[in-house]
Amino acid sequence: MGHVYTVTLNPSLDYTVSVENFRLGYTNRTVSEFLTVGGKGINVSTVLKNLGIESTALGFVAGFTGQEAKRQLAMRGIESGLITVEEGQTRINVKLQSVEGTEINGQGPDIPEKKFLELMERLSELAAGDMLFLSGSIPPSLPEDTYLRMMERLAADVLTVVDVSGEGLVKSLSLRPFLIKPNQHELGEIFGVTLTDRLSVFPYARKLQEMGARNVLVSLAGEGAAFLAEDGSVFEAPAPEGELVNGVGAGDSMAAGFMAGWLEKRDYRHAFYMGLAAGSATAFSEGLASEEKIHTLYEKIVRRS
Repeated sequence: MGHVYTVTLNPSLDYTVSVENFRLGYTNRTVSEFLTVGGKGINVSTVLKNLGIESTALGFVAGFTGQEAKRQLAMRGIESGLITVEEGQTRINVKLQSVEGTEINGQGPDIPEKKFLELMERLSELAAGDMLFLSGSIPPSLPEDTYLRMMERLAADVLTVVDVSGEGLVKSLSLRPFLIKPNQHELGEIFGVTLTDRLSVFPYARKLQEMGARNVLVSLAGEGAAFLAEDGSVFEAPAPEGELVNGVGAGDSMAAGFMAGWLEKRDYRHAFYMGLAAGSATAFSEGLASEEKIHTLYEKIVRRS
């Protein structure tokens, strides 16, 4: 297999705090706090690393927060291809864990054209057999069709995984991404419908396939996941039993687990179960899924199927 790359255009330092009896308009003190590098592509790189797959994290960082983001990546043993922007700061996202998942997300730095072209140049170096994950929001300073432009720069036979919402996802389909991973709400929004159960997603997943997607993996939070493969086979399964601790990064973990499973056996069923196990493992953990937790849940899913 080739090398794996992930793109996070607007990484963050996530400052996650718990406050007992939070009161608006008063000084509140934390009972726990931690500061971790985040962003969808970086989450993917982390879960892949936990599963023994090396990747290079691409994207942009700025300021002292950007240096901390790079330091934390190095601590995780993930290779950084992050490009430093001279002005602004890598954003800090404040996550108030104890207040119904309330978040305040920063904006991040403006990306100058010459820095964007530097990233595009890096992408043109990817070779057939390499894999590229494109995930997360596009910073306001970059054009809406940024992901499409990035995919156009790639050599033939680079496997792309696209995990973005709305128009960005639809626009990418003409370039035949190997895998797209909308959740049920994102899929429903594209077609103006409300999807509540696994079976209801298949007609719409098939439409996305007709528009160019090769494989469509749909996450449905507590309902599990549904998958339509390139060869027409379908798989669906409920989420394994467990207590929801943290929904952040579960979708990224599912994409990472799926591709790790695909790389391992080139088998759709195995890849689907690995994706569901990895997404659930993160949902049931304080941080991102560990290898041990993924494999434990994988065995449960296989036994139940």
